[in-house]
Amino acid sequence: MNAMSDAYNQLLDATIQHLEDLKSRGVRNIAVAPETLRALSQPGKPVSTPAQIPKPMPAPKISTAVPASTTKSAELPLALPGETVPAFAPLDPKEKAAAFAALRERALGCVKCPHLASSRKNVVFGVGTINAQLMFVGEAPGADEDEQGEPFVGKAGQLLTKIIQATGLQRADVYIANILKCRPDTPGQSAGNRKPTPDEMATCIPYLHEQIDLIRPKVIVALGATAVEGLLGKTIGITKLRGGWKTYRGTPLMPTYHPAYLLRNQAMSEKRKVWEDMLAVMEKLEMPISEKQRNYFLKA
Repeated sequence: MNAMSDAYNQLLDATIQHLEDLKSRGVRNIAVAPETLRALSQPGKPVSTPAQIPKPMPAPKISTAVPASTTKSAELPLALPGETVPAFAPLDPKEKAAAFAALRERALGCVKCPHLASSRKNVVFGVGTINAQLMFVGEAPGADEDEQGEPFVGKAGQLLTKIIQATGLQRADVYIANILKCRPDTPGQSAGNRKPTPDEMATCIPYLHEQIDLIRPKVIVALGATAVEGLLGKTIGITKLRGGWKTYRGTPLMPTYHPAYLLRNQAMSEKRKVWEDMLAVMEKLEMPISEKQRNYFLKA
């Protein structure tokens, strides 16, 4: 049973990665043979086509009723397991602001993780404009953020601000948040940080989902391996993932290195990698890019 489960999970991971790669290249539909659709309409029966995995998309969005005479492949929208693509009506600005304020109040009073609630100084909800086209997501607050109640205000945050400014934007033009709204507790330690646990991230991430659904950014940038893990689940590592477009809740997502990594490794080549990711973000947002910007961190 375990061997079967392992094989299934490997196939599932490979299929998800393949579908993500297709989406990153602009593919929006996939061809599915009629017999595959008929098999999908019969619960409990295996499907032999590798491209079809359990629950590939919400059932109401797929019609599996295929006439016996059908001979051509059907075109289905490309959606990934676990991915929610909200179909929202436009928000009234006042209602949006009120909903965001209510969300903030709920988050500020959250005690779902008693060990975090008892050790924190502040809930670090997020900062920026709720009308942002660009949203940055980190992993969790550090000591400086916990003290001030604002994300990315320490040395890594100052570097993030410089990166944002290099694109021609200001901090106030974007929205910055973390997966975890409380600083991970560090019992017995007077300094330092720890990585959030999967359970902590799973408990807190609904707040981030609501933030994304209200802000509706055109692009999300995931900062660092832990943020990518929290958003996308098991990954192949930030080194391999960075620079490649993914999709999260229907929004293009760019994984890149955390600014703290650049503070530890200040090689020009590493700075250039992050900047190339930001250039791709600027292009996705149809922002003007000067020749000077294109040449940042290139060797003379």
